[in-house]
Amino acid sequence: QVQLVQSGGGSVQSGGSLRLSCVVSEGARNIHAMGWFRQAPGNEREFVATIAGDGGLKTYADSVKGRFTASRDNAKFTAYLQMNSLKPEDTGVYYCAARDGPTTDQRWQYPYWGQGTQVTVSS
Repeated sequence: QVQLVQSGGGSVQSGGSLRLSCVVSEGARNIHAMGWFRQAPGNEREFVATIAGDGGLKTYADSVKGRFTASRDNAKFTAYLQMNSLKPEDTGVYYCAARDGPTTDQRWQYPYWGQGTQVTVSS
């Protein structure tokens, strides 16, 4: 069974940085694309970023382009989301997700999800 375990997150002031990590269980040999999503209170879960299995193709939501960077270390079965120049509107619970297919920004296409981690940005 594929398991994703997240770490990172926390509280920062506007303009600060945080890095999220997502470790995929070693049995997930067919995992390719990794996605990052977030959910603010009262809102639907929205797409943030996705990265292909080889780390080549990366796609970002317009709201985070130029500020967030997705990366991965396949030797460590770990994906990362580096978040810089954080804004209060970036506040929410962040989730990593995985699938055994190509990258996509559609959350329903990801069968595997992390537990979520809170990111709070104060002004």
